[in-house]
Order: sequence, then structure tokens, then C-alpha cells
Amino acid sequence: MTDSFVYAAARTPFGRYSGALADVRPDDLAATALTGLLAKAPDLDPGRIDDVYWGNANGAGEDNRNVGRMAVLLAGLPTNVPASTVNRLCGSSLDAAIIGSRAIAAGDAEIVVIGGVESMTRAPWVLPKPSRAFPAGNLEAVSTTLGWRLVNPGMPAEWTISLGECNERLGEKYGISRDRQDAFAARSHQLADKAWNDGFYDSLTVPAGDLTRDEGIRADSSAEKLARLKPSFRREGTITAGNASPLNDGAGAVLLGTAAAAFHIGFDPIARIAGRGAYALDPQDFGFAPVQAAETALRRAGIGWSDVGAVELNEAFAVQSLACVDAWGIDPEIVNTRGGAIAIGHPLGASGARILGTLAHVLLERNQRWGVAAICIGVGQALAVVLENCNP
Repeated sequence: MTDSFVYAAARTPFGRYSGALADVRPDDLAATALTGLLAKAPDLDPGRIDDVYWGNANGAGEDNRNVGRMAVLLAGLPTNVPASTVNRLCGSSLDAAIIGSRAIAAGDAEIVVIGGVESMTRAPWVLPKPSRAFPAGNLEAVSTTLGWRLVNPGMPAEWTISLGECNERLGEKYGISRDRQDAFAARSHQLADKAWNDGFYDSLTVPAGDLTRDEGIRADSSAEKLARLKPSFRREGTITAGNASPLNDGAGAVLLGTAAAAFHIGFDPIARIAGRGAYALDPQDFGFAPVQAAETALRRAGIGWSDVGAVELNEAFAVQSLACVDAWGIDPEIVNTRGGAIAIGHPLGASGARILGTLAHVLLERNQRWGVAAICIGVGQALAVVLENCNP
């Protein structure tokens, strides 16, 4: 089996729902991330890219018809470069990375681009077709922005409760207080703001539209301010708009290849994909699924948590992030050291590419050998990838 390596990463800044990127189509966002990534490898002939795997969760609007292929064409790559769109909801672009790395491992590819995109702002309302023509009653348009839609009546009601209610139950089960959630969320904003001010994201992002910095970061956030917000899902609940990830627009991309691909890319890789893990449980428990996904990836990498120096865990909700960190028994200070999705944003299909690219660069910055990227996925799933720093 051939090892697969991360060579470079690029993403757009993430825009807030109905914010700075509201007028930018998702296929254009994808093309922007792809163009920005390839600009980092000017010696690479784009025609040598064996395949593109692109994550996207909704796919109901301008991101339809294989948005990965649309990104390749809009970015001006040679038409011989193929592309596929991957949908594992929030984990779509991390799944794309897993698929791309497996293609390399199997010898089916030498150079692969993976990425993902989501415009939650531009996700359309959909109108289901009636089973018979000319219905006499009204039809309801359904939002495709987030969560369950057009639910199959055969699904148990317990499985289709809201994402927020799922995580209120998780918080109850593991005794995670509102105070801890708000402190975790405030930390996310403070670290993300510091990362931008330090220049950490300068080399990882490319402007999109007029946006040059993640739009949702609140530099003045504090646990005290977040404590004033009202619960979003229960009257006496703990989850608020401040301690959960927002709705966002954005795209990200990562360049993968074999060790020998360095000759064509023009520089050496920065990290090796050492382990991959997927896990699933009851749909309503999705927030806790990264626990076992990460354990699986670590086992396949042949290491344990004591070896890990950095973790990028997508912050869908503060409560589920804390539940996972607690279960792993790791030092919270190694988690999301450059901010997380609560501050940066969570454009569903793009988040996996973001955490993977960020992790590779955090390992370099912190001079750590091993890192884990993990993400929870609605309907009870999670993915994780272990990276090994090539330059520890």
C-alpha cells in the first residue's frame, strides 16, 4: 500500500448566513478554493491531477449536478481532470480526503485534490412533486439549509428530532453545564481572533468576494456575554446561538499525493495520512460519534492518545465537543488551538477540508508529530483522520 500525504491546503474565509458571501454561488466558491490551492503549487501541471473528490451536503440548488466537476471546469482546469461529489453531510470533505487517500494507497492515483463547499445562505427551498397532478390543497416549500427535510414517515420519531435537542440530551447525559459550554465557545472566538492577528491563516486562506477574514469571529466574546443569551431549543436548556456553530458559506481544498508526487508538485509534503476511522450509532447521538471514530483512526495508525499533540475537532456544538474531549481524556489545551467552528463557522461540506488543512499546519507550528482531525455528522455518524507531521 502506498502512503498518502498532505501537500497544501487553502480555503475561503467563511461567511455568515446572509452575510458577505450571500451573493456568491457555491460552485464559484468551490472554484475559488481550488484555484487558490493550485496557486500554492505553481510547478504542478493541473493536467496531472488524477481525480478530484469534493464534499457537499445539500446539493439542492446551485451546487447540484456534481459541484466537484463544476469547480474543476469553472477553475479552468483541463477538461481531462475528472471529479466526483461526496455527500456524508457535515463530514463530506473529510470523507473526500479519506476516499482520495485510499485511491492513492491502492495505486489508482498519484495526485488528488479533495475539498468541499457549502452555501447555506443560497440553499433553496424545495417544493416536492405531488403524487398526482393538480392537487387541490396547498403545498409547503421546505428549506434545505440544515437538518431533516422531506422525512420518510417510516423513520422513528426519536431519530429525527432537531440537532439542538439531540445535543441538549447529550449535555444532560454527561452533565455538561451551560458555564462550561459558554467558556468553550468564548475560547473558540478568542483563539480564532488571535490566529488571524498572528497571521496563521494568511497562508491558508484566499479571498472570496470582498471577504478576506472569517466573518463570524467576535474578538470581544466572553463567557459572561455568552451567558446572557437565551436558550435556542429548550426554555431551560443550555444550548444557545453563542455556544453552537452558526450557519455559514465557504469552501476549502487540500492537495494530496504520493511521496514521489513531490517531483511534480515542486515541494515536499507536510503531513502523512496515517489512520482513518468511521463510526456510527443511533442518529440522535451523533454528537458523541467522534469518540469511537478517533479511537479507530488511532488504532489503525498504531498510536494512542498519549502520542497526540494536536486535535482539530469540528465544533458543531460546544456541548458535543466537550463530551468528546472528556471521553478521550485528553488535555483540552491541545484542541482547536487556532479557534474552531463556533467562531470560524461550519459550512457543512467544507468543514472537513478546513480541519484537515488546519491540523497539518498546527502540527508544523507546534512541532508535534501526531494529530487527529475529527468531525461529527448528523444522522449518527462521525469521521476521523490521523496525520503524522513530516517535519517534526
